[in-house]
Amino acid sequence: MQTKSAAPLIRVARAISLVAGALLGSFSVCQTLAQDYPSRPIRVIVPFSAGGAVDGPMRVIAQELSKRLGQQVIVENRPGAGAMIGSEAVAKSAPDGYTLLLASQTNAISASLYSKLAFNPIEDFAPVSLMGREPGVLVVHPSLPVKTVEELIAYAKARPGKVDYASSGNGSGQHLFAAMFASMAGITLSHVPYRGSGQATTDLVGGQVQVSIPGVAGMMGHIKAGKLRALALTGTHRSPQLPDVPTLDESGLKGYSAYVWMGLLAPKGTPVSIIDKLHRELLVVLASTEVKTYFSGASIELVGSTPAEFDAYFREEKDRWAKIIKETGARVD
Repeated sequence: MQTKSAAPLIRVARAISLVAGALLGSFSVCQTLAQDYPSRPIRVIVPFSAGGAVDGPMRVIAQELSKRLGQQVIVENRPGAGAMIGSEAVAKSAPDGYTLLLASQTNAISASLYSKLAFNPIEDFAPVSLMGREPGVLVVHPSLPVKTVEELIAYAKARPGKVDYASSGNGSGQHLFAAMFASMAGITLSHVPYRGSGQATTDLVGGQVQVSIPGVAGMMGHIKAGKLRALALTGTHRSPQLPDVPTLDESGLKGYSAYVWMGLLAPKGTPVSIIDKLHRELLVVLASTEVKTYFSGASIELVGSTPAEFDAYFREEKDRWAKIIKETGARVD
């Protein structure tokens, strides 16, 4: 027979037992999800056009990740609106690990540049890993009579607003890299945004626009072929692939530093067990000869962070670019 004083304790014990059972059940479900995942192809949305600075590396990674996971990892390009079209599609996808996002500095930039978005570029995602980063490269069409950053600045100062620069879209890294360059150099350039880096590069090589600051990876072939002239790098040190090209900091713009980076995100709510599995397999892929060779040839610095490290880096980048957006007066026009 129960006493009155024992009844509350029994109820508490039962409640604890139910909670413990639920937690064990949840853990069991997570374990099962991780074991069964993936059971069908995985899509990685690249919110830029094919052929861009982060598109090529992601395709190499996807190919190797397919081998590790035993399922096809499909790269799907959805460019537009400063990477926000593709990013929103992933943010609103089922959190089951089958739709992922290749994020870049553009996502961190757009978090501050766009005042009205139907999703949160940071809070609506679960980080998997920061995979790598590369410097941007200030390139000009050979028809432009400049061979150094100093000459470009002098040329632009004599023609305020007459020198065009291409970007892969409003709010893209190329947009903000160039806006920061113009601000620090004290010049006025005319922004020509494209719907992705593919067409921007085509018009740059064709001479329809004169200047751009894309990632190094997508420009190496054009630079080596003499179709574009490299004036400076946006990173903190020179590239082994372009040893004679100085940094912007070396070229007189002290403190200039900006990187094109790439990381993998899943929709918020994706089970931790799936995030962990993706992270483990991704680290193996990043350490593979195929990926390391590609990254080295494209001047991409291999990172391979933990989910927590990527989360912290993403938030730091968001705050950093918010400050630059305010200082430069950059806007979506």
